[in-house]
Amino acid sequence: MSKLQKILVRARRQVFSEMVGNNPSIFQGEGYDFIELREYMPGDDIRHIDWNITAKLQKPYIKVFREERELNVVIVSILNGSVHFGSKKFKQEVIAEVSALLSFSTLKNGDLLSSYIFTDRMISNTRPSKKLYQIQKNVDEILNFDAIGEKLDFKAISDTLFKRLKRKSLILVIGDFFEIPDFKLLAKKHEVVALIVRDHLEEKPPKMGFSSLVDPESGATLEGDFNASSVVAYAKKVHAHDRALYKQLRKDQIRFSKIYTDTNASVALRRLFEGK
Repeated sequence: MSKLQKILVRARRQVFSEMVGNNPSIFQGEGYDFIELREYMPGDDIRHIDWNITAKLQKPYIKVFREERELNVVIVSILNGSVHFGSKKFKQEVIAEVSALLSFSTLKNGDLLSSYIFTDRMISNTRPSKKLYQIQKNVDEILNFDAIGEKLDFKAISDTLFKRLKRKSLILVIGDFFEIPDFKLLAKKHEVVALIVRDHLEEKPPKMGFSSLVDPESGATLEGDFNASSVVAYAKKVHAHDRALYKQLRKDQIRFSKIYTDTNASVALRRLFEGK
């Protein structure tokens, strides 16, 4: 069985049985109209509680919604050179797995799915559809894309999506986020979620002594003595970058989750979209 087939089979099994169970989707959309308020009943989603009315009446009340339309889900895979890295599994492969999980969940829920691949430009995209074949096409393209030497331009990504997506959408951006995006404008028009794919070794590398490293994005070679002090200094820089990244995402009201190459992506996704 090829790597593509393994990813598709595993993702479909997780979505249609293990991962989702009786739930219609791993994420909830915004395609609902408010109808009325009613008193809270055991089993109701606490996220729908109207706290203002609850405080006034001294009883919990929830908002009741009516489904208005199907959700438009847009999966954006960012394949710049740095995703060509992994101690046990390349980040690029994990991005393909995450894309497959989200895609199957979207179609199981009856929502519209479209996908994009970006570097510093748009590489490809699919039109909104409910066809299963487009999942295989997108995952195959992610797996076989040559990311080495490719750079990243978050402004180009944000501007392109803002212009192309006319209808309010749930945009799921998958990448390693070693640059900090400005999705403020995009997040005002759509719901944006950042899925940060990382490998533990690039955040806390081991002591390697004198080594030569090649930047998969620029092709530049870095030589030096990667001893204990230099490794600690590097880890601190990554940590500081991530603090700034999280601060920016929260400022732009963008939910996010970090998924490591050696963990179960479906668990991280479930926790994110269930708010755990």
